[in-house]
Formats: sequence, structure tokens, C-alpha cells
Amino acid sequence: QVQLVESGGGLVQPGGSLRLSCVASGSIFSRSTMAWYRQAPGKERELVALINSAGTRTYGDSVKGRFTIYREIVKNAVHLQMDSLKAEDTAVYYCYLHSVGVTSWGQGTQVTVSS
Repeated sequence: QVQLVESGGGLVQPGGSLRLSCVASGSIFSRSTMAWYRQAPGKERELVALINSAGTRTYGDSVKGRFTIYREIVKNAVHLQMDSLKAEDTAVYYCYLHSVGVTSWGQGTQVTVSS
């Protein structure tokens, strides 16, 4: 079982920035696909950003050019740098890991964009 611990959520004004972090337990991190999903009230969970073991990144259309996903292998961590935040980015953000035979979700961290 892989444990994912997220941090970095909070309240920010429109146009501001936040960085989310997710640290994974275990030894499979470097061989895993990592991603961030989000879920706003009354909406389905959606993909925000994904990075696979080769370092290839994929972004949701609504965050392209504003968000950046990157990983720190030595720390078993994946980060989501969020810039130019908008009110519609308000959601609970979840870290996700997938490897052969293993899938894990974090507990979620709230991001609120409001003036």
C-alpha cells in the first residue's frame, strides 16, 4: 500500500499562486505515473495534470499555460505549481499514483481562489 500525503492548499486571491506537494511512501515512486485531479462542489473529478515515469506531462485544457507539474525523485515528491489562479480553480485537489498493480489517492487538499 502506497501512502500519499498532500500539502500546500489554502486561500489565495485571483491572479495569485500556490504550490501543492505530494509525498509518496514506498519505493515505486520513480516507476509510477503521478497526477493531480480536482473536484469542485457538484462537479465530477477531473484531471488537472499528469506526469509519467518518462517525464511526459499532460494537462487539462483549463489549466494549460498556468499550471506546471514536476517531480522530485529523491524526495518521492510531485508538485503542482499553480499560477494565475482563477475563481474556477476552487476545488479539492487530489494526488494520484499509478504503477503496475498499484493505485493510490491522497486525502485531498482544499484550494480556494477568492477575493
